[in-house]
Amino acid sequence: MTSRSDIVDLIDAADAARYGAKAARLARLSKAGLPMPPGFAISTADGARIASQGAGALGPALDVALARLEEARGRRLGDATDPLLLSVRASAGEGASGAAAILNIGVCAMTEAGVARRVGLSAARELRLRLILSFAPVALGVDVDALEQALSQTPAEALAGAPPSGAAPSGDRAAELARQIAALEAVVLEETGAPFPATPREQLDLALAASARGWASPRARMLRMARGDDPEAGLGFVVEAMALGIGPGLCGAGSADSRCARTGAPLLSGRWLAQGQGEDAALGLRQPTPLTGHGADTLESAEPGALAALAEAVRGAEAAMADAVRVEFTLENGAVSLLDAVTLPRGARAAVRIAVDLAEEGRLTRAAALLRIDPRLLIEHLHPTVDPAAPREVIGRGLAASPGAAAGPVAFSADAAEVFAARGEPAILVRMETGPEDIRGMHVAAGVITARGGMTSHAAVVARGLGAPCVVGVGDMKLDPEAGVLSAGGRSFREGDVITVDGGAGEALAGAAPMVQPEFSGAFATLMVWADAHRRMGVRANADTPADARVARGFNVDGVGLCRTEHMFFEPERITAMREMILADGPDARRAALARLLPWQRADFVELFVIMRGLPVTIRLLDPPLHEFLPRSDRDLSDLAKAMGVPVAKVRARAAELAEINPMLGMRGCRLGVTVPEIYEMQARAIFEAAVEAAEATSAPVVPEIMIPLVSTNREMTLLRERIEAVAEAVREERERGFSYKVGCMVETPRAALRAEEIAEGAEFLSFGTNDLTQMTYGLSRDDSGGFMRAYLAAGVFPEDPFHSLDVEGVGELLLIAVERGRRGRPNVNLGLCGEHGGDPASVRFCELAGFDYVSCSPYRAPIARLAAAQASILARRDRDDGAPGAA
Repeated sequence: MTSRSDIVDLIDAADAARYGAKAARLARLSKAGLPMPPGFAISTADGARIASQGAGALGPALDVALARLEEARGRRLGDATDPLLLSVRASAGEGASGAAAILNIGVCAMTEAGVARRVGLSAARELRLRLILSFAPVALGVDVDALEQALSQTPAEALAGAPPSGAAPSGDRAAELARQIAALEAVVLEETGAPFPATPREQLDLALAASARGWASPRARMLRMARGDDPEAGLGFVVEAMALGIGPGLCGAGSADSRCARTGAPLLSGRWLAQGQGEDAALGLRQPTPLTGHGADTLESAEPGALAALAEAVRGAEAAMADAVRVEFTLENGAVSLLDAVTLPRGARAAVRIAVDLAEEGRLTRAAALLRIDPRLLIEHLHPTVDPAAPREVIGRGLAASPGAAAGPVAFSADAAEVFAARGEPAILVRMETGPEDIRGMHVAAGVITARGGMTSHAAVVARGLGAPCVVGVGDMKLDPEAGVLSAGGRSFREGDVITVDGGAGEALAGAAPMVQPEFSGAFATLMVWADAHRRMGVRANADTPADARVARGFNVDGVGLCRTEHMFFEPERITAMREMILADGPDARRAALARLLPWQRADFVELFVIMRGLPVTIRLLDPPLHEFLPRSDRDLSDLAKAMGVPVAKVRARAAELAEINPMLGMRGCRLGVTVPEIYEMQARAIFEAAVEAAEATSAPVVPEIMIPLVSTNREMTLLRERIEAVAEAVREERERGFSYKVGCMVETPRAALRAEEIAEGAEFLSFGTNDLTQMTYGLSRDDSGGFMRAYLAAGVFPEDPFHSLDVEGVGELLLIAVERGRRGRPNVNLGLCGEHGGDPASVRFCELAGFDYVSCSPYRAPIARLAAAQASILARRDRDDGAPGAA
């Protein structure tokens, strides 16, 4: 029976699955030779046996372990002259946090004199008092309130360590502590019917048995489940010699951090409490003091040598754990003992700095450093963020549609946003929802808030592309543009009043909140270089304008994966020509209006190609329905008719003719190209002429990728490809220059995914538009789902917003079908994803596993996608290596 007991010296307890997480950590520290009290570990399997049979279930194995510990410490448990005192700390299995520690086991009436020889009588009795107060509730079930009422002074005074100035002499204090001990032991006898355990071995056995049984109880299992811990996790134990923290000389306890939790820079910081034990410094019984500084109570002032020894131990703990750490320590007569070292809690910027530093110091591989960073943490490097220490007056909550934060005056229209921008005061554009006509205002605004909309609504998509913070779906916000009043959070704001949009938290705040500015250099830049070296999959940017392309190039993308050409048409002069085309009678009149747009479109494409310098540029032909280019109100329609010199009845008739009940499923995308071919002909000509001019200007190859949107049938693809090829041939003849190009399509309907084999026969690339594909697969409106999405997420209907993170079960299966069939139709077809999921780390991981060639996302999410792609490649290689024959 005893041979089954699994008790080892602490240095040998590195297996967290067997001995629990705390024991495994302490084993690593022990192996590094750090100053630690000797001890041993009891396995989680033995913990379960103790719960059912008591500590006697361990048999002689516990005696052997105690004997080794006594020899290592040079003291014996229960010795009357120089006794060994012990601590029992829980070591929970993976996925759970442990129970409270029991300290000072071994101090009792028979050993008090021996402890007093070491630390003094008052300190010895204080240790005994502390043992009863912690042991009796846990191990004996005594009511805590009854113990506290038995004290003739408050618990804070009883546990205050050294007596305060003006207190009774030490002899009087020792006598008072003796009376308190007697009172507590009387409560134990009254409540349990038995005296407090009189021998150290009885204390140890009861402490182990009570902790194990408490852990295994149904109540404890339910509490673990409520915390999100593993209810079935086992409990082992760490039994160590006590580092007292109370006694003569420099004594105390505290915690120390190896690095700054905000920046990640190496910096020893923390706090300690003189004449304290365990977590006294965190409990607030007395005011703890900083480790460093010029105050009289700091450790640096009290004993510089002890601080130096602690700093060396902390550095050793960081090396042993291969991570920044927070250590728990005790000082006993100036000697430092480490009791634990856990991973340092840290901010996003610190996480990057720490991972890079550890890799450069050789403590981590670069691949391991990359895997340590949650890609979403990079948001704090890429955008201004609200200072976490700043007060917040929240006036509205919605969906966090585009990260970052900005403060500025409220603007209720694109015109107002432009006026504020002209004054040098970028505004917060506040709208019920945005449309294409708001683009110019969004370009100059500092941030955007809308009352309606979801994660892939117009405001969300455009704001992400611009890198502007955006919150959508703020349902409790009331907007009265006519009166110029925004009502939110019980307050009213007029145009020009200052508010803050926090796109990371999905909140609108009153006033101008303090900001933390982005940082692109240093550790962040190094991490990005490592990410690019490890990733297989390309990362392109969704860039609609040359300005977007310049931002994307600055983020070191592999090209443009989606250029939405409609966003080029909303400049004032261009929108007029576009509206003339829409109102034109017949193809010739349409071509005349489009001829005015051609030079602008061509110039944009030339600049785009020059900026990207030989990198692939995928240009999507016009996608939205034509009614989006017309004004909406009767007043604006009348103004348009007057400006164009046509009857207002004609403008209204044309607007009514273009109106659709469900425009997202109406005449848009390739359907425009089929029914109004002049539009795509003009765009194709602008692309090819720009390719010729850009190649001449840069001497770099320009191979534009022309993408046809919303394809559902092979005939749509072949018909429009033939027209594009005809334009290409015409441009070659006119310019007397050859050029190459590719034609592909955007797979965003379920039918296109299912028919990908035949579509790929005529398409050199397939780019999956997962915004629309998700919308059509679910039957969800991406613009309107924000109204109920939070309720759905709260109820667990969806694990995540499917417009934010790819639905791998439904939409993902369609993608896998399309990948397989598309490559069957054209083995070398290039596969990309250009929906908003391209910047979501989990979705990027899926694309790596599915074998995509690239993902494309907004420029400001490109670093996130680059890191996620690197992590996906590292994990995929690891999985392949683990599955290879002979792999360990």
